[in-house]
Amino acid sequence: MDVTYKDLREWLEQVEKLGELKRVENASWEEDAGMLAEMLAHSDDGPAVLMDSFPGYPQGFRILLNANGARKRIAHTLGCDPDISKLNLVDAFKKKLDGLKPVPPVIVETGPVMENVMKGEAVDLYKFPTPKWHLEDGGRYLGTGSYDITRDPDTGIVNLGTYRVMVQDKNKAGFYISPGKHGRIHRDKYFAQGKPCPVAVVVGGDPLLFMAGSLEVPQDVCEYDWAGGLRGAPYKVVVDPVTGLPIPAEAEIVLVGFSYPDEKMDEGPFGEWTGYYASDHRAEPFIRVEAVYHRNDPIILGTPPEKPPYEAHKYREYMRSGMLLESLEKAGIPDVKAAWCHGVGGCRMLNVVSVKTRYAGHAMQAAHVASQCRVGAYIGRLTIVVDDDIDVTDLGDVMWAVCTRCDPASDIDIIKNAWGGPLDPRIHPDSKAKKSFYASRLIIDATMPFDWKERFPKPIGPSPEYKWKTREKWGYLLK
Repeated sequence: MDVTYKDLREWLEQVEKLGELKRVENASWEEDAGMLAEMLAHSDDGPAVLMDSFPGYPQGFRILLNANGARKRIAHTLGCDPDISKLNLVDAFKKKLDGLKPVPPVIVETGPVMENVMKGEAVDLYKFPTPKWHLEDGGRYLGTGSYDITRDPDTGIVNLGTYRVMVQDKNKAGFYISPGKHGRIHRDKYFAQGKPCPVAVVVGGDPLLFMAGSLEVPQDVCEYDWAGGLRGAPYKVVVDPVTGLPIPAEAEIVLVGFSYPDEKMDEGPFGEWTGYYASDHRAEPFIRVEAVYHRNDPIILGTPPEKPPYEAHKYREYMRSGMLLESLEKAGIPDVKAAWCHGVGGCRMLNVVSVKTRYAGHAMQAAHVASQCRVGAYIGRLTIVVDDDIDVTDLGDVMWAVCTRCDPASDIDIIKNAWGGPLDPRIHPDSKAKKSFYASRLIIDATMPFDWKERFPKPIGPSPEYKWKTREKWGYLLK
């Protein structure tokens, strides 16, 4: 099955036919949008919800919530069978990665995103019903289900990265980026040269392109090309006359402007993906928005962070797990059978890999690579390696392996001074103030001891494959 939609609107039509979309009208942006987002994020297989008719705003200025918060919609977004099972979806995505050939975007003169244009004094970010997502947020965040487009001033490579964007004034938007992220590296390069950094913020649009912007796409590959390869067709882009950046022709809303090295405004706090207000508020660079483009009846894609797991974790469980598998294979780790980046850890803090051990040290080798490859490195916490009879998606099964196959004296390792960040709630405030964002990693080998695994007590219960076969055949009894 292939991707069959060209933009968010076609995606909505298809999802509605799948029975996966509900509509809400006359709710408030001040409180109801945030309440709904939290409820949907913490509901199993909750629907996508399209909100409209906000008091004080024209009908048609809409917000889409929980777009990819259920496996059926995630599979559809990735061009897979909506009824595919959990591990089969990881495998299907991994196969797409294995054969991926990047498809660069094509430049067009114009597109639906240019149906409405605000420039200069006409720019007004308050035109959109931007929610205050969490009760103690420092402001209204237009950019949650969004991505920022930047260009490396040295190489010219374009990057699409998801970073929070706060409305600070009618023509000013704060954008916080954690150290080490591509957008931050680009911005720092411009600032080091004493130049303003051009930025385009895409607030709503193609859900696959948004997913690409929120993942660890290889550093030398543009997300347009990567997502174009996944869907098998190029994206159409318009060259923005203000910044020169390529913006999606079929996006819903795009802000464009410049961030200046000597200008900062107070930004935050914002409830983040760790489930905490971990980065508080402080002076951060912002974007002077020089133009806003939007379609008629624009849709804000809302993906506000919640206590894990929330919507973004639900699709990242599949995509980041597939990318972790790919990283392990490229590093030459043999017989890796499965990987799962658990949503409860934000798909970063608790990653599990299963291997069929072939030699002494095999499990620890896989664990260290999994903890430090790009997919697993940022604000990680626990990396666990288990045997291939363990279901990596089942936390109970994983912890059973830890309890019965791991000897703390010999099977645990700790990596110090690894890649942390300001959003890590465990880093001391004094260290954050000094921009010392180091963190450690716990490595757990929960495989049977290689030297005597043939003598290890035989476990009861089915293999993961047999367990999933049982669920497929008899799972209807559990509904």
